[in-house]
Amino acid sequence: MFPSGWPPAIELNVVRDGRENQRTFDWFYIQGILRLPHFFFSAASALDSWLGCLAGDRTPCDCPVNALPDGRAACFRLRSVLSHSQPTPPRSGALLLSKIKRILVTGGAGFLGSHLCDRLVKEPGHDVICLDNFFTSQKSNIAHLLGKPNFEFIRHDVTHPIWLEVDEIYNAACPAAPGHYQYNPIKTMKTSVMGAINVLGMAKRCRAKVLQFSTSEVYGDPEVHPQPESYRGNVNPIGPRACYDEGKRAAETLFFDYNRSNKVNIRVIRIFNTYGPRMHPFDGRVVSNFIRQALRGEDITLFGSGEQSRSFCYVDDLIEGIIRMMNAPDDFIGPVNLGNQTEFTIKQLAETVIELTGATSKIVFKPLPQDDPLQRQPDITLAKARLGGWEPKIPLREGLKKTIEYFKSIDMEQFRAPTPNY
Repeated sequence: MFPSGWPPAIELNVVRDGRENQRTFDWFYIQGILRLPHFFFSAASALDSWLGCLAGDRTPCDCPVNALPDGRAACFRLRSVLSHSQPTPPRSGALLLSKIKRILVTGGAGFLGSHLCDRLVKEPGHDVICLDNFFTSQKSNIAHLLGKPNFEFIRHDVTHPIWLEVDEIYNAACPAAPGHYQYNPIKTMKTSVMGAINVLGMAKRCRAKVLQFSTSEVYGDPEVHPQPESYRGNVNPIGPRACYDEGKRAAETLFFDYNRSNKVNIRVIRIFNTYGPRMHPFDGRVVSNFIRQALRGEDITLFGSGEQSRSFCYVDDLIEGIIRMMNAPDDFIGPVNLGNQTEFTIKQLAETVIELTGATSKIVFKPLPQDDPLQRQPDITLAKARLGGWEPKIPLREGLKKTIEYFKSIDMEQFRAPTPNY
């Protein structure tokens, strides 16, 4: 199983009773230490963030002491403490001597993250780690996955470092709906920026691919329609939406700087309006607002004239595009738009929801919130060309029917509105 001279003995400088002694441990003895819970490595992960993520001057760890027999991964190379007494074989990914791909999904209990976890768990040869702090997500989104042998959940805030060994990272952690990201705008900004720094530092150390969930919000209130990836946007940097818009723009900058400076293997996608089961009923998105109000027999609140337009992509179509982007050739890193090109006015959406729910709701008009875009439509020419002809397939009415059935199946009284915006 192991090459000649492997596994190596490991020398540790142990301080005991005020005296420093060097002791040699057999690798299989060390395994017991490495099986401790993740919080054991919090001090090491914080130091790694300081040395690698922020300073950007720490070379990737080459040690293979992360291939445990039970499939778990752990590696804590702190050069002042731990050294190998023998040469180590070359390392090509987080799980040496294993064909298992270890995948981290930050924000994995959220709307998009949980659907991504569903898809990845079904793929053979994948071990999926879901990381989430439940700030805006729901435990129920991943409850059905907890008993699966290739799924692991870690409750953790991505703004703090964590020490894991992985092959791929999907960075989906960030409040993405207006009601949620405006609830704590400083936290939203920190999640985008510090979260990006932490996952990029991990990707650099592990030599992992890392995909950033960016957003159409980087285009702001666009003056170009539809929006191509080359459009630089029209964003208000000090408005109430700026915590999300500018946070995501800063995260994109970090991703491309890590790619240029440290050769980190990145991917960046810009996600347009997406809907489907597991949306939070009070997240402030137009689809969830309309469905919730219609099912409750309330009037539909429509901000603005209703003539502003959006393009709505069903979640399954989006997940397919995300996975294709992660598996794309390394010379295609994005950014790339992912969304549905079919455009609808907000009034058309409200009328369709009323029809499909059989509600008697009336449409009530209110003033449009500050900086709310009047039109948003993706140009997905690049995605079609580079992602194997990817394009959304599920029409709006079909997707809305599935989403309405989900809303009927949940107890909306168990969900809480994060802000008094609606």
